[in-house]
Amino acid sequence: MMKAIFIDRDGTLGGGESVIFPKEFQPYTNVLESIQLLKDNGYKVIAFTNQPDISKGKVSINEFEEELFQFGFDDLCICPHQNSDGCKCRKPSAAMLLSMIAKYNLKIEECYVIGDRWSDMLAGLRAGMNVILVKTGSGNDALSKYQDKWNMNSAAYIAIDINDAANWITLHI
Repeated sequence: MMKAIFIDRDGTLGGGESVIFPKEFQPYTNVLESIQLLKDNGYKVIAFTNQPDISKGKVSINEFEEELFQFGFDDLCICPHQNSDGCKCRKPSAAMLLSMIAKYNLKIEECYVIGDRWSDMLAGLRAGMNVILVKTGSGNDALSKYQDKWNMNSAAYIAIDINDAANWITLHI
């Protein structure tokens, strides 16, 4: 059985509270090194993102795939739908995570979701995974404004940023 880390894109890897299209997106400092650190410690590292502008025709899924694979991800979970589409894959649904659990025969208790939004945390919890909230992007809002959406005491760790999260995971395996 394998173990994996699922990492949200916007607000976790880089950018801010809103979506920045691939050609303009800049990762935070040391993100690529943190992804490699997780891989070096035996984790499959998978991007995990909602990108509704794909279904609006503003950007292609191929642009996101190309960008995320360049960051070193082993696989991708991209929901291209809008809230109003009623899809089954959009976070906070656990569907994207569950598909990867089946695809890679993942050991759920050794899997983590790292994200900045309550929807990232809820998706991970629904899949039975450990969750780490980062305070970048919308992370502080997830702690203060959205306490009714998820139980912050269920987080394995509240991290300053993705680098802090990656270091914490590698120290606790």
